[in-house]
Amino acid sequence: MFVESFRVESPNVSYSEEFIASTYKYETTELVHEKRDGKYEWIVKPKAVKYDFLTDRKVPKLGVMLVGWGGNNGSTLTASVIANREGISWVTKDGVQRANYYGSLTQASTCRIGSFQGEEIYVPFKSLLPMVEPDDIVFGGWDINNMSLADAMERARVLDVDLQRQLRPYLEKSVPLPGIFDPDFIAANQGARANNTIKGTKKEQMSKIVQDIRDFKMQTKVEKMVVLWTANTERYSDVIVGFNDTTENLLASLERGESEISPSTLYALACVQEKVPFINGSPQNTFVPGLIEYAISQNSLIGGDDFKSGQTKIKSVLVDFLVGAGIKPTSIVSYNHLGNNDGMNLSAPQTFRSKEISKSNVVDDMVSSNGILYGPGEHPDHVVVIKYVPYVGDSKRAMDEYTSEIFMGGRNTIVLHNTCEDSLLAAPLILDLVLLGELCTRIQFKKGGEEKYHSFHPVAALLSYLTKAPLVPPGTPVINALSKQRACLENILRACIGLAPESNMLLEYK
Repeated sequence: MFVESFRVESPNVSYSEEFIASTYKYETTELVHEKRDGKYEWIVKPKAVKYDFLTDRKVPKLGVMLVGWGGNNGSTLTASVIANREGISWVTKDGVQRANYYGSLTQASTCRIGSFQGEEIYVPFKSLLPMVEPDDIVFGGWDINNMSLADAMERARVLDVDLQRQLRPYLEKSVPLPGIFDPDFIAANQGARANNTIKGTKKEQMSKIVQDIRDFKMQTKVEKMVVLWTANTERYSDVIVGFNDTTENLLASLERGESEISPSTLYALACVQEKVPFINGSPQNTFVPGLIEYAISQNSLIGGDDFKSGQTKIKSVLVDFLVGAGIKPTSIVSYNHLGNNDGMNLSAPQTFRSKEISKSNVVDDMVSSNGILYGPGEHPDHVVVIKYVPYVGDSKRAMDEYTSEIFMGGRNTIVLHNTCEDSLLAAPLILDLVLLGELCTRIQFKKGGEEKYHSFHPVAALLSYLTKAPLVPPGTPVINALSKQRACLENILRACIGLAPESNMLLEYK
């Protein structure tokens, strides 16, 4: 059963006009490797820790600045939010279509809060805690091309023509700010679009981004901001000791005007300086070690990398299922072809390598979890291929072959063909990332015995469900299994309102 709203009544939670306060007993295990009776063995000890959560109930007026605002993703998201806000419907060959937020975790999914008379009760995910309404977001951003959002939407060929016609008046006056363009970091074929760029040294370019952020905040009168990179995939930056391995070295390299600082890193540096959350939606290594160190020192939220929208999302579910079932994947081959500007940029070997790395690492934690199936260092053959085929446009084709060893030397092969409308899958993820990124800035907590509340770690691992190569704090395990990532996010939000984690034990019915 689905219900729109609910109220928590518990001694573990209290509400005021300003805050939601909750107490949560976190039950986990402590592992010890001890020598007993002359040999080492693992000791597992149950452990319970009390946490207190404090969530600010005031939902701010939110400004979102997109890097690559005039690209397929940026124009599609902006147009779609307007279509939902205005309640627009349009005619297609299949009939009348109405705006929706399908594909958004926050806007179109639900959470179980319990059961009543043998029936499970579900509520909207966004009802767990106060969140920004998409209708209220103020959009802006940068792009290396000066097309208005109306023309960019038409160029993208993502939305139906009748919808584009109705949206044009809302988008004609929205023009991206000049963006940073460095042809050394993206494919040479992007140069033809670069007619709206920031000139000057790396430091001057970063200073311009800082000023743009300040101007946007002042002109729109937003209370909080989030910046998200949805521009072209860059090549990997070289990580060099003495250059970008520490904050001090990275800032010194910026002062010297070193060329090996990518545009995305410049945007991220500007955001960290301004204490504005920055989320990377492409697979390059924007967050070099010096930048991560800087974000931690400034307690400024960063997250990424790369949207997990189609093929990789399925992979993180399927491999988790196979390994969890005791089946041994031995070969995973993923082939893609697409025809949008992302595909054009990825046709360059150096930018494709960034995407290949982010798509290839998604099975590592699942494989390493099962030492029965895989010996030390053993790993499935994993190959990723991406080809640029202009004719298919934004309608990306993804084909996968999973070959596994099964019982008594048998073989099992699963083959999938997945047509991913690229931007229509990515746009709701961008929405979720900015809404959840903002929410993270309003949650504080403290562990039993601590006096002061503190925020989440600046490296926002909570956003892992939405990103292909999740960035996590140093020393934190990387979890790629989709179900675990969602459970983590949902259960932390449940803890903020005093609800126990969803265990699926259903002991009351056993």
